[in-house]
Amino acid sequence: MHPGCAAAGEFRAPGERPAGFDGPGEWRWLCLDHVREFNAGFDWFTGMTAEEIYAAQAPGAGWRTESRSFRATAGVGDLPRWADFDDPLDAIAARATGIKQRARREAEVAASGRFSREEAAALETMGLSAQVDRRALRRRYSELVRRYHPDRNGGDRSAEGRLAAVVQAYQLLRRNPSISGDTVKNA
Repeated sequence: MHPGCAAAGEFRAPGERPAGFDGPGEWRWLCLDHVREFNAGFDWFTGMTAEEIYAAQAPGAGWRTESRSFRATAGVGDLPRWADFDDPLDAIAARATGIKQRARREAEVAASGRFSREEAAALETMGLSAQVDRRALRRRYSELVRRYHPDRNGGDRSAEGRLAAVVQAYQLLRRNPSISGDTVKNA
């Protein structure tokens, strides 16, 4: 509420304490006339340098902000990373497609009855369906090792954890007797 105003405060405006590590900050609630007055005098760029102001006014200013979900290493499994896209809608569509494909694979594995829970997780780690045969398993393993091994990707060691998970998944799946030969064995 604005001092001396009897109108109901329906519109939110930043308070004395801004949002930060300790929480969302404080808000003041103002009537329409007083929120207009507040907005007319509010300077978003207070305390910013000329370069920071220029960057904040760029068309994609918020999109390039690095947060945990938008870091280059924020890919979940084989889903595309947010940093791979310039347009947020393209990123959302690609990730939604990946999530749908993952859900479809999980349902297929559960319905097959050929795999334990650990083996189903291993299939997901490797991005394989329940209709996998030995040849497809080896081919996917080789592809993922090439992708994640530091010697094969320019010395980048950031994917070593992912490589370890792939190796562990392959070791588990290759011992499954229902994955045999070059054809799928019916259970």
